[in-house]
Amino acid sequence: MKTNNRYKILVLLDLKSNSDTIIKTTANLAKMIGGDIDILHVKKPVDIVKNDNQLSSVRSINRDYISSKNHIEDVVKSIDKGLNVSYGLTYGNVKQEIEEHIKNTNPNIIVLGKKRFNALKLTGDKLTKFILKKYSGVVFMASNKNVLEYDENLSLGILNNFEQPTEDLAKRLIDLTQKPVKAFKIQKSADGLGQSNNDLTSKKTVEYVFESNDNAVGNLSHYMAKSNVDLLCVSRNMVESKKSGILNLNDLIKKVDVSLLLTA
Repeated sequence: MKTNNRYKILVLLDLKSNSDTIIKTTANLAKMIGGDIDILHVKKPVDIVKNDNQLSSVRSINRDYISSKNHIEDVVKSIDKGLNVSYGLTYGNVKQEIEEHIKNTNPNIIVLGKKRFNALKLTGDKLTKFILKKYSGVVFMASNKNVLEYDENLSLGILNNFEQPTEDLAKRLIDLTQKPVKAFKIQKSADGLGQSNNDLTSKKTVEYVFESNDNAVGNLSHYMAKSNVDLLCVSRNMVESKKSGILNLNDLIKKVDVSLLLTA
C-alpha cells in the first residue's frame, strides 16, 4: 500500500560495487514518482567471521557494521536532501531477513542492481531470481553503468502489449517525458517489421517491430543502445507467460543493458 499517496521504494544493496549509481538512480526515480526510500543491506555472518573465537567474531561484526554504515551514509549524503531516506543493516540468513523485511514494510517497488546477473547469492539461488519468484510487485532493475536522470528528456521504451498501461507508475513516467515513447514489439510474423507511429495515452510514440528469432532480445538490446533508451518498461506477466513466444525474463535482464521497470 502507498502511504500518503507516496511510493515505498525498497533498495536491496550489497555495497560491493556501483552502490552510488544504484542509489542515485533510485533517488531520481523517487523524485519522478513521489516516493520514500528504504535501503536494506543484509550480510551473512560467515562472510565476516573468520574464526570460532566469540570475542573476535563480535569485534569483526562490529567493525563491518561501522564500515557498512559509513558507506551507506556517504552514499545517502550524495543525493537530494529533500528525499525521505531510511536504511537498515542486519546480519543473518539473507533469504529470511529479506523476506521478513518485505513482509514488515510492504514496499511498492523493490530496486535491485543489474550486475551481470550475478547479484548476491543465496544457497543455490541468486537474489534477483529469488525476488522475482517471491515478490509479485514492481521490480526496478537499475543499470550499474548509467544513472537514470530526472529529466523531461527521459527516453522511455515499452515492450510488447504495453500500449495501454494500467500500472500507475508507468503512466507517471510516460506523462513526465516530453520525448516520444519508443514502443518495441517482438512478433512471430514478419509483417509490419520496421517503424511506425502510434498514439499512447495521448503521447506520441514510435513503434519498432522485430521478428521473433533466437537473436530477438540481442537485436532489441543493440537497437536500444543505439537510440539511447534510458528505461524499458516490461510487463512481468506478459514476459513470464507463454504468450510472449521466445521472450524470456532472464534473457531480458542479462542482455538488455539499460534499467528495467518490471511491472506486476
